[in-house]
Amino acid sequence: MLPGMTTWSVVKDDTKEKRRPGRYFRYGILASLALLVISLGLALTPGQPPEAPEPSFSERARASALAETMHLRTAGSLLADSVSGAERQALLRTVTLLTTQARALSGPDQKPPPAATAAASGTASGEPSASAPVNGEPVVADSPAGLVAAVSASGTRRLKDAEASDGGMARLLAAVGTAQLIQASSLAPAVGATAPELPVLPAPSPAPAAAAAASPSAASLPAASPAAGESSCPPAPAASGPAAGSATTATALAMTVKTEAETVYGYQVALARLDGAAAGSASQLLARHESVLAEAEALSRAQCVDIPPREAGYTLGPLFLESPAAGLGSLEAGTLPVYGDLVALSDGGIRQWAIAGLLAAANRAAQWGADSGPLPGIVVDTAQLPELATDSPAPESTAPGASPPPSDAGQ
Repeated sequence: MLPGMTTWSVVKDDTKEKRRPGRYFRYGILASLALLVISLGLALTPGQPPEAPEPSFSERARASALAETMHLRTAGSLLADSVSGAERQALLRTVTLLTTQARALSGPDQKPPPAATAAASGTASGEPSASAPVNGEPVVADSPAGLVAAVSASGTRRLKDAEASDGGMARLLAAVGTAQLIQASSLAPAVGATAPELPVLPAPSPAPAAAAAASPSAASLPAASPAAGESSCPPAPAASGPAAGSATTATALAMTVKTEAETVYGYQVALARLDGAAAGSASQLLARHESVLAEAEALSRAQCVDIPPREAGYTLGPLFLESPAAGLGSLEAGTLPVYGDLVALSDGGIRQWAIAGLLAAANRAAQWGADSGPLPGIVVDTAQLPELATDSPAPESTAPGASPPPSDAGQ
């Protein structure tokens, strides 16, 4: 080895290996931060808003009724502005009735959905009830006669929708439909139009024995009690607690039977004090009430409802005896809330029967000169109804002898 030269040796450079743990640590930190950012981004990104649930049948029926009532109200106001005299006053009374009904039908939003507006204008399609006119064609209310037909058609649709709606809404729709049909019949002669016929509503088949019980001769006799071995009804449990006084189909049926029995007695008393055409009308309506009473009792038996015993007589006020015709009108109007309760508390065939009974009672009250109000079957203070937010209140009739809007729809 040459002098002055150092020995060469290979020195291993391990600096890269020493730097690797620190690099892995930084990679881990960066990956964790990236994962955190992605997680926060996913959490903060707004998702798709949930679809609004489809409105129930009752809500769609209410919205359709409100939209159509508002449409008729506007048409009536325009027609009233184009005429004068008695015809104008009759149209204004119709507008007042429609205004009260619209207030009762108004929901919390005070705005009918687009579907309901389309239904009222006759552009909706699909289901015949709660969506479009029955015959698929809108009734144009561009004349007084057209308004009569349109109001009548609207009333028929309301009664149809009441059959399938929830209890409280069924009562409201039945009240609105009944009042519209009665108002159309009242408006027709005032504007020189043909009075529309009242719709023929389906009748239930309560029981096989109903046919025999529905005859007037059977109605005039005390209800026969079936033999103990023939009864198909289970023993009634003893009522106790809060449920004992709750409103049910059974209690509504029992009240209907009791009310019809009182009405039959009232007609029997009035018939002895009436003469001429009034006596003839009272005789026919007495027979009808005897038949209705038998039907109510047959429905009660089919539902295993205890039938209230008939009493020998009922209390009638002195005004009834002094003016029996007016008394019969008040008597008929007094049955309306009873039928309204039965509409709300029943379903199926019993509800159909109750709706038909409500319409028939309001029509009989009108025959005796009684006003059933804008919501027959509902006892309500119309002053407490919400005001319409869409436009100003409808004008009121001020002509001498014009009927003011009733303050209590249940009277």
